[in-house]
Amino acid sequence: MPKNSKVVKRELDDDVTESVKDLLSNEDAADDAFKTSELIVDGQEEKDTDVEEGSEVEDERPAWNSKLQYILAQVGFSVGLGNVWRFPYLCQKNGGGAYLLPYLILLMVIGIPLFFLELSVGQRIRRGSIGVWNYISPKLGGIGFASCVVCYFVALYYNVIIGWSLFYFSQSFQQPLPWDQCPLVKNASHTFVEPECEQSSATTYYWYREALNISSSISESGGLNWKMTICLLAAWVMVCLAMIKGIQSSGKIIYFSSLFPYVVLICFLIRAFLLNGSIDGIRHMFTPKLEIMLEPKVWREAATQVFFALGLGFGGVIAFSSYNKRDNNCHFDAVLVSFINFFTSVLATLVVFAVLGFKANVINEKCITQLFRGPA
Repeated sequence: MPKNSKVVKRELDDDVTESVKDLLSNEDAADDAFKTSELIVDGQEEKDTDVEEGSEVEDERPAWNSKLQYILAQVGFSVGLGNVWRFPYLCQKNGGGAYLLPYLILLMVIGIPLFFLELSVGQRIRRGSIGVWNYISPKLGGIGFASCVVCYFVALYYNVIIGWSLFYFSQSFQQPLPWDQCPLVKNASHTFVEPECEQSSATTYYWYREALNISSSISESGGLNWKMTICLLAAWVMVCLAMIKGIQSSGKIIYFSSLFPYVVLICFLIRAFLLNGSIDGIRHMFTPKLEIMLEPKVWREAATQVFFALGLGFGGVIAFSSYNKRDNNCHFDAVLVSFINFFTSVLATLVVFAVLGFKANVINEKCITQLFRGPA
């Protein structure tokens, strides 16, 4: 073989060796890329599996038996003493009809959007107040705990009021009612009316001296009021029995606790309309004082009442909506519950102003009688 052919053959062998090395290196790179892509796919599959498992956990969360039960729960939570006590007081304080218009405007501008926001957050995340804020950001978890503390303090004085109601309910089976007349005091010579009761009224005296049994000053403890203690204990027992099994137990009680107050309010309204002078009170309620409506205080108190009436920021709205399915129309729920709340406030205010009109009529008749008796 010639010398030049050997050189050429050696060069060809070197080229083949380099080509094989290049192919092997490319194959290793392809294997690494394939393994990397396989890890990514596996990781994505694990994430998808986690999401599916998370959805299965969410599906295991208890749910409302019906849409009506959920609406009644939200209405029962939002409608309360703020509608029956506070709203009529603010309406009388701020000019009757002049307060209704700012309240309705702020309800649509502030109340319904925020109420819808809490409904949608609870329904989408499907957790309570603490879980929702931890889900949004662990740094905001304290807001959820703060709302629970606020609810606890509200529950303290709400149960005290329930205890008072139970006490008066137990005493109302007597005839005549114990707060109907002032008590009589007997001594050796004669019988006379309790002076303290005579200076105030029979209802006021019974409230402070019989129901609360208050002491003469704050420095005196006065001992334990066993009647009120038993009523308060009964109130807490009722609440615990209603919530011991979550929505499974409270959902059944909601039909009574949410609807019965409307039956009572309608009965009170019918009775109030039968009183003399009730129409004058209703007329006063819907007669706006426009000069008062321009004051900033009226708008500030209306905004405060919107937050208080709807229960915004307490966490209860989020908790109730978390038991809904994610495809629930929470926008409709927000509008419906908000206007039911508003009309409940107006209904309670009608009752209060009708009674106020009757009392004003009675006082007016007494003044006229005294006026005609004066010269005689």
